[in-house]
Amino acid sequence: MLSQLAAAGKVRKVFAHCLDTINGGGIFAIGDVVQPKVSTTPLVPGMPHYNVNLEAIDVGGVKLQLPTNIFGIEESKGTIIDSGTTLAYLPGVVYNAIMSKVFAQYGEMPLKNDQDFQCFRYSGSVDDGFPIITFHFEGGLPLNIHPHDYLFQNGELYCMGFQTGGLQTKDGKDMVLLGDLAFSNRLVLYDLENQVIGWTDYNCKFLVLFCKNTTVFLYALNQRPSRTTRMFVERIFHKSSCRTCSFWFQAPPALKSRMTRLDQYTL
Repeated sequence: MLSQLAAAGKVRKVFAHCLDTINGGGIFAIGDVVQPKVSTTPLVPGMPHYNVNLEAIDVGGVKLQLPTNIFGIEESKGTIIDSGTTLAYLPGVVYNAIMSKVFAQYGEMPLKNDQDFQCFRYSGSVDDGFPIITFHFEGGLPLNIHPHDYLFQNGELYCMGFQTGGLQTKDGKDMVLLGDLAFSNRLVLYDLENQVIGWTDYNCKFLVLFCKNTTVFLYALNQRPSRTTRMFVERIFHKSSCRTCSFWFQAPPALKSRMTRLDQYTL
């Protein structure tokens, strides 16, 4: 669809999504996203997927000591961003290093294998008890994955959302594949014209500001626009050159029925 719209001159080859794990549903937008601003990293050219250059990983602010070629982009290696994948898959050496650092302060915490997930009992806030994992990409773009993102509750247990790549496919055992686990509650931008991808933390209950011809639309859940909000939007878009774009909102009907068009602004 995007290629067809772009070929017809209707939109640029740019789209974005934001997956809301709090309210459910999320955002999918085609065309220029003007707000929020998103920092990006280059896509690796000539690849069939959204491949990027991962340069380092740290856990709790401490850089992992990994083989220098572990994130190479040669065949059967590299790092892929894939919103069609739920979890995150890592080469065995990376997975083991992360697991060691994540549980370092707990010594011999007993882990239970539950359908290939490493699970454990824990009482308290995981965000207080476990470290942030940060992936560093070319161009200085970080991806901070919080404990509430990489640990999910399964009954009375918490389970690690990272798995080794060999559990998904033998061909991908040496690849880094980052799925929804790593990008929930973030706006992820795919700019195929400039061959970059990027993200920023974002409250997905608010839809991105986007433009259609010269009219700007602002949507949100159960909100009414304040004078400050209107002035903010007008200031953004009077400084911007909008091009035509289209928009879809994907959410359960009960959530979608709560959507309100806050306002529209003709430039």
